[in-house]
Order: sequence, then C-alpha cells, then structure tokens
Amino acid sequence: MHTGRLEAFSDGVIAILITIMVLEMKVPHGEDLAALKPLLPVFGAYVMSFAYLGIYWNNHHHMFQAAERVSGPVLWANLHLLFWLSLIPFATGWMDETHFTPIATALYGFVLLMSGLAWAILQHFLIRCEAHNAKLREAVGRDIKGKVSLVMYAAAIALTGLSRWAAIGIYVAVAIMWFIPDPRIESRLQQGDDPIE
Repeated sequence: MHTGRLEAFSDGVIAILITIMVLEMKVPHGEDLAALKPLLPVFGAYVMSFAYLGIYWNNHHHMFQAAERVSGPVLWANLHLLFWLSLIPFATGWMDETHFTPIATALYGFVLLMSGLAWAILQHFLIRCEAHNAKLREAVGRDIKGKVSLVMYAAAIALTGLSRWAAIGIYVAVAIMWFIPDPRIESRLQQGDDPIE
C-alpha cells in the first residue's frame, strides 16, 4: 500500500487539531491592548502546542517522503501517534484553565512523552516495513535526538512539583531542538536518485 492515503489522513487530523486549539482561545472583551494582557499565558501555551503539532506534521511529512509503502502495523502505529497528538488541545486547554498548575503541566508533559513514544513506535514499524529501504534506515540511525527528547519529557514531568515553569522551559527546549525538520532524512533523500518526489 502506498503512503498517500496515510499522509492525507494525518494531514487532515493535524489541521483539525490546530483549528480546535485556536477556537478554544477566547476573544477579549476590552477595546484596548490592556485587554490582551490576561490572554498572554493562554497565547503562549497555544504557540507552544501549535509548534509541537507543526513539528510532528513536518517530520511526519519528511519521514514518509523517504518511504515507498506502508503496512497494517504502520497504519495502526500512525493512528496511535494521532491519538496522542489529538490530546494536545485538551492538555493545552486544561493547562490554560488551571493557570499552569503542576498537575495540568505534568499532564501536558505526559501527552508529549506519549506522543514521542508513539513517534518512536511508528518509526520502528515503518523501518521494519521498509526493510529494503536503506535510505530510511540510515537516515533514522540510532535516533539520539528522539531518545534525548523522551528523557527530557520524563525529567520535566518529575520537575513539575518543584517548578512548573522549569518544566515548561524543558518542553520549550525540546520543541526548539526539533523545530528544524530532521536533516538526516532530507539529506538522504537528496543523495542519488530518489524514486519519491
């Protein structure tokens, strides 16, 4: 089975999640810029969550550009990833509503951690499905950045009881680390003749 339908479905789900998040933002009642001040933390959480969804979308696109086909396990692994990504708007909203309480901040981190684990599972099954595809396997390699991200999420969750802002700082640091699409895959795609456009 080719990758087109899986990519189109994933693109649609991520677009809906972003739309849900922006619709959750309340319009201020005031007429001046001061009315926006209470919304700054909400907007900050929205930007962080938007960035995370964008990062997953971007890297998903790059990874599937290196793949030629998908299998049943890849489809289920992709749905597993989308399940955890679909909880980002909920976790973001709860963090906003509770003004970044430790438990809400920890839940947000848990959703990020599980999304990262789901990404690793998807990568594993895609590489297994594409056993003949040396480009994808070599591009992913040992995935140090992915493993470091999981450790950072776990550390941030543990830290929320002491300092929720330090935990949020770690979430932002991981997003910055992933902001640029994974160059390993893009560089492999540019080497030699690539059958995928």
